[in-house]
Formats: sequence, structure tokens, C-alpha cells
Amino acid sequence: MRIVITECDHDSFTAEHEVVDPVGAELVLTQSRTAEELVANAAGADAVLVQYASITAEVMDALPRLKAIGRYGVGVDSVDVAAASERGIAVCNVPDYGTESVSDHAIGMALAAARGIPRLDRGVRAGSFDLPVVRPLYQTRGRVFGIIGMGLIGTATARKAAGLGYEVIGYDVAAQPGEPTFHGVTSVSLDEVLERSQVLSLHTPLTDQTRGMIGAAQLARMRRDAILVNTSRGGVVDVPALVEALRSGGILAAAIDVHETEPLPVGHPLMDFDNVVLTPHLAWYTEESYDELKRRTVANVVDVCAGRAPRNIVNPEVLGAPGRNAGCAPADGMTGA
Repeated sequence: MRIVITECDHDSFTAEHEVVDPVGAELVLTQSRTAEELVANAAGADAVLVQYASITAEVMDALPRLKAIGRYGVGVDSVDVAAASERGIAVCNVPDYGTESVSDHAIGMALAAARGIPRLDRGVRAGSFDLPVVRPLYQTRGRVFGIIGMGLIGTATARKAAGLGYEVIGYDVAAQPGEPTFHGVTSVSLDEVLERSQVLSLHTPLTDQTRGMIGAAQLARMRRDAILVNTSRGGVVDVPALVEALRSGGILAAAIDVHETEPLPVGHPLMDFDNVVLTPHLAWYTEESYDELKRRTVANVVDVCAGRAPRNIVNPEVLGAPGRNAGCAPADGMTGA
């Protein structure tokens, strides 16, 4: 069993080796910068582990032994899942590894933006004890914290926001119209969550439906004292529209961890605003989530290659179907993505 890491910026692969070495699998780390390098480096691979690389139909066709693609993370937008399914290749992710970590970060960013903490810190370091630069400041109790996307992370964020005294409301496409609660959170329409929220936290995957879902029209519906927090995917927000809303005072502030281009280019317009908190796509990271992510990512593809159903798979229909994974039948109690 040959497993190739296509590219990865992790500082250690001990966790992966502790999964693959006992079963005699070969783990190969490469740092492929192009599709051509990826194909050459992954020759003969039964499975690939991917951090950022794009796995297209052409890449799959160039790797005829490929049975599984494991993504280090929740989203699989860099993998052509439809093409993988057509070829009988399992696509695996780790959809729930960072629930506590990302929700912690979303709350931390919301509070940092609401209290103006980064701006105050920079002022103190420059010798300023200036309160007016961060006014108005509000307590959390009685403020409305809105969430778009009430999955595992959104629900965890809601729980923590409520614990701080926020009134929490949420919108999710899976909620039935008129349903009073969804996963224990007051369920409202998209328009209502936009119009009422003083903090609006995004927790949606990036799909054709969610790409650019927070654009000029949605930002125009938000309150002028609203803070937008995004720890989901950069493409969910129309960034030029966000820049204009910040520049015009349409919203109060923003806190952004995820970006369409990463790393965020030096001189990006969002860097011009003192009322914007930026972090480098690390909401997922804690020591606990890091270890869990690595072990589960490789364990998923080991299971596929060994003919077992993995804990998490995006396209379970390929298990047992004719093709590269023929004979890999789902086990009782398999957890899907």
C-alpha cells in the first residue's frame, strides 16, 4: 500500500507514521508545486493525502492505481468529487475534527473586533491610551449574535456565544421555514439574520450555492454596528463588496480567518482598516485538533485501501461499486461525511 502526501506544510508526520507503519504501508512525503510534479511524485500511489493541491479528473486519470483521496480538513472543494465517483475513487475528509477549535476562534475574533483589542494593543505599543478610537464599545449581554450555517461548528459557536450573554439566532438551508428552532438555536430567515445580527458569524461550506453569498446586497441589509466574522471559506464573502461596506461605514468591523488567496497578499485592501482583525487560516488549529486531523486523514485512506469502509467518506456510493474500489463494502455503523 503506497500512500503519497502530495504537499503539506505540517512540521511533523509522526502521527501519520504511527497509523501506517503498523500495517506495513509506505508513506511518502512530497512537495508538489504543479499538477505535473504531483502526478510524477504520486506515481504508483494507492492513495494520496492532500492539503491544498487541486485533484482534477486529469490527475486521477494519470494515477491508475489511485483508490482514495484524503483531504487534510473539512472542505473538499479542491477535489473533483464527481470525477472521483465516476472513477470509483473514494474521497475522504475529516468533517468534525476542528469543531471546538474553530468555534473558539470565531468567538475570540468576534470579541477582539467588538472590543477593538488589536487596535488598542497597537495604540499602547505606540504610547497611546486613546479610548475614542474604539468607540462605541458594547457589552455582550443583550446583543444579537447571528450564525449562518448551523452545522457542528455553527452549533458549537452558538453555545459559546449564548454563554457570553448574547441572544443567538441562526439561519441554515436545512431548517424548515417557520421552524422555531434548529439544533436548539432560534431559527430565522436569511434576511432576518442579516438585519438583526450585531455579530454575524459564517459557518458554511464553499459550494456553488454559497460562493459569494455575502455580497453587496447582503451587506447592505446588515446593521451599521454589525461585525462580520468568517472562519468558514474565503469564497463565501465577496471581498470587494466587504471592503466597500467597511470603507463607507455600512458595517462596523470584520474579523476574517479565511481568504480566497492564501497567504493574503501584502497590501491587500483589508489590511488598510484598523477595524478589521485578520488571522492566517488557523482557526482549525489546536494541539488536539492537529493530532486528530493527521491520524484520521491517513486512517481513512488506509481503510479504503484495505477494503474497509472509512470513518468519513464524501462519496460512499463508490464502496462496493464496480471500479477501483470494487469489493470495499460499507461496514455496519459507517459514519458518513
